[in-house]
Amino acid sequence: MTYKNSILLGTLGLYRDRFHQYQPNRDLAERLEIARSIPRTHGVEPVYPQDLGKDGSGTKVMKESGLSVSAVNVNIKTEAKFRDGSFTSPDAGIRRETVEYMTTAMDLAAELGAGMITVCPLIDGWDYAFQADHIQQWKWAIECFGEAAAHRSDIKLSIEYKAYESKNHIILPSMGKTLHFCDRVGADNLGVTMDVGHALIAGECPGAEIAHANDAGRLFYIHFNDNDRGADWDMLPASVHLWQTLETLHYMRRIGYDGWVAYDVFTRSGDGGEAIAATFEMMEDLDALLDKIGPETIRQGIAGGLPQWTMRDLVKGLL
Repeated sequence: MTYKNSILLGTLGLYRDRFHQYQPNRDLAERLEIARSIPRTHGVEPVYPQDLGKDGSGTKVMKESGLSVSAVNVNIKTEAKFRDGSFTSPDAGIRRETVEYMTTAMDLAAELGAGMITVCPLIDGWDYAFQADHIQQWKWAIECFGEAAAHRSDIKLSIEYKAYESKNHIILPSMGKTLHFCDRVGADNLGVTMDVGHALIAGECPGAEIAHANDAGRLFYIHFNDNDRGADWDMLPASVHLWQTLETLHYMRRIGYDGWVAYDVFTRSGDGGEAIAATFEMMEDLDALLDKIGPETIRQGIAGGLPQWTMRDLVKGLL
């Protein structure tokens, strides 16, 4: 294990759906205290502006916690003004505010010693045919991200793609399209946050997407969780897709990934902090499983190319 563990601070606070509330609301200081108490925690991912404040006042609490910041997560979706889009809003004023959110977050990331912000543009897309001007949306998105990326070259701007939610179709739904988008913007500090759960609901192979993003030089950040490919349930890693999770870790080793891995894991049962602690322990155990299988067994299986042999040998490697 060469990567560093980070906790999305939102996973330690309020969690509810349209039927029930499962976790209590906690302020930033309370969530940071829980994060500090969890073994194997190397850092956290706070949200701008909800955690850090629009004026950056939350940075004082962050610094006092003594925890490193893996990235600042920029929320450009939940406020009412973003209902019709953020960087693809037809309102030029909203697009300007979106860029300001990203550039302010970049400045705060630098102040907190983080080299990156991450953005999940969930509100940018469409629900129905003929609802959106796809040509104009694409141009607006390129302009917004280009302007934000140019704000400061020392901070990475990482895009967390997702196929759907809140819109039925999101403008950046997959690794391939997001990498193409980064090339169209053309900024060296623009890249991708590969969320394993988002790759799964997009019908992707997370290990392959890591390999492709790394080849493009744009793999900036990784989020881990799991789901059944039907919806983004933010379950514990490998709780559904054991082999795909092991393959993802294998390719992280292959490319020598030594950056941050953040965990977007929520629980409806028990305590959120306990779920994160269990996640960290599980990830260490998964790394140990890879060691037990051994790189030679994996290499031979890939070289053979026959699934019945590959899976047989992988299973034998676990015995």
